Amino acid sequence: MLREIDIPPLWLALFAAMAWSIGQAVPIDFTLDRLIGGALIGMGLVLMAVAAGQMVLHHTTFIPRRDPSDLVTSGVFALTRNPIYLGDALVLTGLCLWWNAALALPLVPAFMWLITVRFIIGEEDRIGARFGATYADYRAQVRRWL
Repeated sequence: MLREIDIPPLWLALFAAMAWSIGQAVPIDFTLDRLIGGALIGMGLVLMAVAAGQMVLHHTTFIPRRDPSDLVTSGVFALTRNPIYLGDALVLTGLCLWWNAALALPLVPAFMWLITVRFIIGEEDRIGARFGATYADYRAQVRRWL
């Protein structure tokens, strides 16, 4: 049962809750925090939606720990191998700023590390096993995050 709830959106929610708590405890307000934070949140959500849409069009899964049926390398996947996870990181960064939680910004690289260890490495192993040299070439050309 725990494996079914161990999903990236849950981790994003937990890290966001920590960021919100830090913002409540030690708010740091600066002039453009809402503008920049809102823009990052919007960019992250759009990136996630576009990537998920591309995966649907390719008839492959965007659900972690499921085997892909196709390797998507175009569109946003030509910029980053993990656009949905990058979108999550952008949303978390934006929330930190929106909630005046600049002290919570170190949570972003911690979140990225956790997602890499818990999800990305296993996904890359499955994709590599399925798509072999094609994935190896893609992996050599496109970075994991940016």
